[in-house]
Amino acid sequence: MITQAMDGSRIDGGLYTDVTDFARHTHWLNSAMSAYTSYGVGLFALFMLAGWWMSRRAGSATMAVALATPVAAVLAYLLNDGIKSAFAEPRPCRALPHDFLIEACPAPSDYAFPSNHTTVVAAVAAALFLVNRRLGAVAVLAALVMGFSRVYVGAHYPHDVLVALVVGTAAGLAIAWAARRYGAIPVTRLRSGVLRPVLTAPSPTHARTAVR
Repeated sequence: MITQAMDGSRIDGGLYTDVTDFARHTHWLNSAMSAYTSYGVGLFALFMLAGWWMSRRAGSATMAVALATPVAAVLAYLLNDGIKSAFAEPRPCRALPHDFLIEACPAPSDYAFPSNHTTVVAAVAAALFLVNRRLGAVAVLAALVMGFSRVYVGAHYPHDVLVALVVGTAAGLAIAWAARRYGAIPVTRLRSGVLRPVLTAPSPTHARTAVR
């Protein structure tokens, strides 16, 4: 445990103020950013479902990664939460109370560094990139917007988001690599059992037979 709390305002407090000033002067964007930063994580649940659906026609290693993506999100969150507790960085709304805020200032025990939201979505995006590159690219873009939104609404410093992107990406790629390396054989076995309809798309021939 780090004995003294980290003072994030000394790192990039000026850049944080620049972004929140931008938010102050773009009221037309405030509602959209507030909604996305609060509920945008749900979009990544849809991305994970899309990854699973696409993987039904892919190899077992790809399906293993798709199934491991939610695990990557959970483990990334737990890792990030441990880092938060270690550094105990107060939210910028406490160090810079006069800056413009869209999101209410949380309790003092809710630390800032790194951003949980950004870490989780970065982990999902990184893992999905190994499932399907187009889906992964869309998820990466959505994760970057999520990171920016956390600063825009006043919840985090820019360095909170940048480190979260690194932590989330590293966790997502590590879990995806492990799933691809060790999960293909178990998935192949499951595909030949009762879970076949869930893990494998029906072949065109089978589908035509079923329709007849």
